[in-house]
Amino acid sequence: MSMEEIRQILKQYWGYEQFRSLQEDIILSVLSGKDTLALMPTGGGKSITYQVPGILLEGVCLVITPLIALMKDQVEGLQKRMIAAEAIYTGMSSERVESAINKAIGGKVKFLYISPERLASESFRCRLKQMPLSLLAVDEAHCISQWGYDFRPSYLRIAEIRSWFPRMVVLALTATATPRVADDIQRHLKFTEFHVLSKSFRRENISYVVRKANDKLGELLHILSKLQASAIVYVRKRASTEELARFLMEKGIPADFYHAGLNALQREKKQEDWKNNVFPVMVATNAFGMGIDKPDVRIVVHFDIPDSPEAYFQEAGRAGRDGGRAYAVLLYNEASLTAFRKRITQGFPEKSYIRKVYQAAGDFLGVEEGGGNGYAFEFDPEVFARTFKLDYGQVVSALKILQVAGYLELTTDVRTRSRISFLVIRDQLYKIELNDSFLEHLMEFILRTFSGVFVQYVYVDEQLLAERLGVTRQEVYHGLLTLAKRKIIGYIPGNDRPYLVYHQPRVPSSYLHLDRNAYEDRKHVFASKIEKMAEYIEKEEGCRQLYLMEYFGQKEKQVCGICDYCLGRKKISRKEKDKTDMAILAVLQEQDREVKEVVYRVEGQREMVIERIRHLLEEGKIFYKSPTVLALKR
Repeated sequence: MSMEEIRQILKQYWGYEQFRSLQEDIILSVLSGKDTLALMPTGGGKSITYQVPGILLEGVCLVITPLIALMKDQVEGLQKRMIAAEAIYTGMSSERVESAINKAIGGKVKFLYISPERLASESFRCRLKQMPLSLLAVDEAHCISQWGYDFRPSYLRIAEIRSWFPRMVVLALTATATPRVADDIQRHLKFTEFHVLSKSFRRENISYVVRKANDKLGELLHILSKLQASAIVYVRKRASTEELARFLMEKGIPADFYHAGLNALQREKKQEDWKNNVFPVMVATNAFGMGIDKPDVRIVVHFDIPDSPEAYFQEAGRAGRDGGRAYAVLLYNEASLTAFRKRITQGFPEKSYIRKVYQAAGDFLGVEEGGGNGYAFEFDPEVFARTFKLDYGQVVSALKILQVAGYLELTTDVRTRSRISFLVIRDQLYKIELNDSFLEHLMEFILRTFSGVFVQYVYVDEQLLAERLGVTRQEVYHGLLTLAKRKIIGYIPGNDRPYLVYHQPRVPSSYLHLDRNAYEDRKHVFASKIEKMAEYIEKEEGCRQLYLMEYFGQKEKQVCGICDYCLGRKKISRKEKDKTDMAILAVLQEQDREVKEVVYRVEGQREMVIERIRHLLEEGKIFYKSPTVLALKR
């Protein structure tokens, strides 16, 4: 396939004449049949690298990603370009899931997006084997590695697909992978031959700043007031998001909050409001940002210290995707740094504590020993921690370790569907005056579509209703709420609250086996990431961007010139230049001298002195009295 044909696809569907740096190399690698790991920074245009070959290859491109927001955005974008695409994610009705699967089996779509958790379903795996897959794209591929910062055991199931489609090419994509993680990704995905294509992680437009502030609130207020632009402020705790957003609003800065405890519709609305600059500042936990493309974010502030350079680089990289100047600011003080180093203990509590959490969780859910295997139980870790008077952070950490050990999994990939039922009899409906054309249309559609809705609760899918009625999901949700408030219908919205899934029957806590991989090795890696993050904060010498690039195995020497260290050096450099200029003029004030003698007499680096002599000649403050003798202009 010629490069001209490949560029024609780019032009036809995306309107671009040329690919960005590295995109072309990745596409050619995939089309030549090579398994490829692509390392590209956030905002580098990863999706194009599998979408272009996906169009060109015969069959279906299966895209695995943990980000529902990304799935929806990508599918919507492809459909707008008249490219057949479907996604399967939690909350969809069984009818829509079945429709998407059938289209893929029939080769009627080019792209099918799924979450890695979907591969746990035996029925889905059976249907997957019937699909004509040509390309497997694995997004956020670092999640497959225990040594990555966001390990997800569900990713380990992906390699099984390769045995069903031996000729299928694999493209793994990530914005954050150390050399060790990169090797792990390729090994777990069973690459026929290790092959990495890497783009420089350098972000020319992001100024990395670390600021020590005893009054972090005052410093945050100063930064946001000065910039007055789209921003994300990251904190660790859910409660902090609400408190900080309220503080900023009281100080006149339009801000909202976001965390994983909100329901899907609340999160969706907040994201839309932020995208549309209704609230330009979003205060959030790390649940916010992935898969959300807002190019004009001018600043990302870390009010609390992230757990690793990977997490920091990923979150900071959400600034300045439009190429304009942006800032990544990390605020800290001595107290926060001391607390940060204690996270090793919190992230890896004693094994006796993990056994205690396992025992308490089983009791809390009423799971008997020998039972629970394969079952999902609605489980709020905050309520659980309060009930048993346990530390919430340590509870979540213990559950993660139990997940890696294969016992159970805390997930939001189990979702209860929405239900409705009429509270009034059919004859009474005709006497009700709604005085709203949309509500009338909605109620009429429900009556035509759902049988039994007067005698029992029936399942509904807000998204499907929205598509049929030609409105947004948010409008359907508010319409159903309005009908419920007026006691016309009963409405139980679906939820995606956390669930605890048992992967093994419950055992006595004394039988728990936490092997070295699940505990000691991962604790050591976590501790090294904490130390590297602390080193980044405390370092007094060297370009911050170069430090981050070196952490990811990229050996570059050119400083960024715009981080706090580089800008500080420029100020010092100005003083040094002025000092050198005065010394040169003082030497020539005494008498005219040979160039070599001036360089010898003036203190400082030889290159600096020669550069300043040139500068003074250009300014006319000195001149050549002869080809080798300098003199002062009087």
